[in-house]
Amino acid sequence: MQKGFNYSQDGPGNRLVYHLQGCNLHCPWCSNPESMRIANESGISTDEMFKEILISEMMFFDGGGVTFTGGEPTVQFDALKEILAKVKACGINTAIETNGTNPRLPELFELTDYLIMDFKHHSSEKLREYTGAGNETVLANLKSAAMKRNQLLLRIPLINGFNASSQDAAEFAKLLSAYMKDGFALEVLRYHEYGKDKWSQHGMQYTMQDAFVSDTQFNEFCSILKNNSIKLVRT
Repeated sequence: MQKGFNYSQDGPGNRLVYHLQGCNLHCPWCSNPESMRIANESGISTDEMFKEILISEMMFFDGGGVTFTGGEPTVQFDALKEILAKVKACGINTAIETNGTNPRLPELFELTDYLIMDFKHHSSEKLREYTGAGNETVLANLKSAAMKRNQLLLRIPLINGFNASSQDAAEFAKLLSAYMKDGFALEVLRYHEYGKDKWSQHGMQYTMQDAFVSDTQFNEFCSILKNNSIKLVRT
């Protein structure tokens, strides 16, 4: 597990960000491949983590708080739910970043002030081909969030050859526009290679090729979403 402070990119304000170990997907573009391995334990108890958070509370300025990310934080679901409940009870702002594939995710809605969820592909078949899991549960969790929450930030990692065509944009818009409402927004994140060197360092092969998205692709993709009344943001 890794941790550190970050401003505004992992939720509002200045935040203490915990990168929990383990992920149920195997995205070939992942920038944190060292977090993929499923760990038996986080290396720190929820009690110890809670003490750290309380000590750090003076640093949570501009609406900040604590964010749990990964890997995939819901891989350690019971521990995550426990620490979210403790932090929330103290009035500290909570956030999670998730791939949305855990069917128990709605259990965390009331404990999470700021929810960030990936929606990597409109096609369940293609998502399963690239990452090892489809989008059925992600879509079910999006539907649940639309009924139960007033805030959600969806993120699409935009990758050439995977999901960046104008047809992909139209399919995303058709699928997502039914659930977007006030308080919901979408962020489109262009592909980068920041984690490429980590793959070889951890004995894994980086297979992504020709994945960068041009300015023209990016602007056209975003325009299609905007024209379908989907609110785009940039964090």
